[in-house]
Amino acid sequence: MKHKVVGAVMTIDVVKAHPTTPFKQIAHLLARHGISGLPVVDGDDKVLGVVSETDLLAHQARQGSDDAPPRGRTGRRRAAGRPLTAGELMTSPAVTVHALDSVARAARTMVAHGVQRLPVLDEEERLVGIVTRRDLLGVFLRPDADIRAQVVDEVLIRSLWLSPDTVSVSVAEGVVTLTGQVERRSEIPVATALIRRLDGVVDVVSRLTYRLDDSRLRPEEPALHGLADRWLRNH
Repeated sequence: MKHKVVGAVMTIDVVKAHPTTPFKQIAHLLARHGISGLPVVDGDDKVLGVVSETDLLAHQARQGSDDAPPRGRTGRRRAAGRPLTAGELMTSPAVTVHALDSVARAARTMVAHGVQRLPVLDEEERLVGIVTRRDLLGVFLRPDADIRAQVVDEVLIRSLWLSPDTVSVSVAEGVVTLTGQVERRSEIPVATALIRRLDGVVDVVSRLTYRLDDSRLRPEEPALHGLADRWLRNH
């Protein structure tokens, strides 16, 4: 089943900095573009790190007194009078995703690392975009009619080999409701699991019944056919 990829929702026009970009210019870039962070890249557009408002504020907080030795994020001393740069302020290595990664994978990466944005890389590890939490949440604006069509075509017909007349599918605000009767009990959790993985699905409500309870079949006995059989054997 196809999932929307990061490249389809990312912002291509990326505001970025270089390791030598000074503190004040970074602050101006963040304020001018209304963003809270930006990637730091080298001359080949390879991402070296990310510098954010938090990094700038952390630097200010570390300045204990006016005569304190000037230091960057790493704690190294720098020459008096030389401005602090993006290379010294940034968080490195950066947490990134690739343009062909699924939106779901990008969302899991954001949550796991507690970040608001992710630099997006191409196959050569070069910066090609930026994706934010707002971009990913846009997937859930997918029309209910589109979700229903995908459930019927890709899950019921192609994956489970069910007739469209067997199961009734309704979708409201991203919540998919299934009613009807399937052949085997074990088809129900497979159907709901596959549907939950579709882009834009908020939840799945199953009101399905079954004709045969195959939950106690021994491994050597005939089980489900097709994808459902493989899915049950591997999970």
